[in-house]
Amino acid sequence: MENSHAGEKFPTKVKDVSLLELRQRLAEFACARGWDRYHSPRNLLLALVGEVGELSEIFQWKGEVGRGLPNWTSHDKEHLAEELSDVLLYLIQLADVCGLDLGQAALSKIIKNAAKYPVTVPPSHAATD
Repeated sequence: MENSHAGEKFPTKVKDVSLLELRQRLAEFACARGWDRYHSPRNLLLALVGEVGELSEIFQWKGEVGRGLPNWTSHDKEHLAEELSDVLLYLIQLADVCGLDLGQAALSKIIKNAAKYPVTVPPSHAATD
């Protein structure tokens, strides 16, 4: 089953979407509209910062929010999903125009963080100590 918007078709529900697929779709989307000429690293970074600001506004006056967003309406969750998506999509585009493999960079960073912050207390005991 697919949804369509302005002639474009999107799967209704996709379990696993790769960064590569998102990167390719974003490139096609921008190219088809002639926007790729405006997608310099600086411009994409500034757009990303703006989207992070919009994401921050959602949480600004909510206080601490529990995991799973208890007491949030479906509208609030949908709005959050849209803003998170905007941030993700600009981040992917920024990495692409900079010639970086974002997936590999993220995996490398996780490995570096594991070496930098080794486990010293078993996770099952960390909360009780």
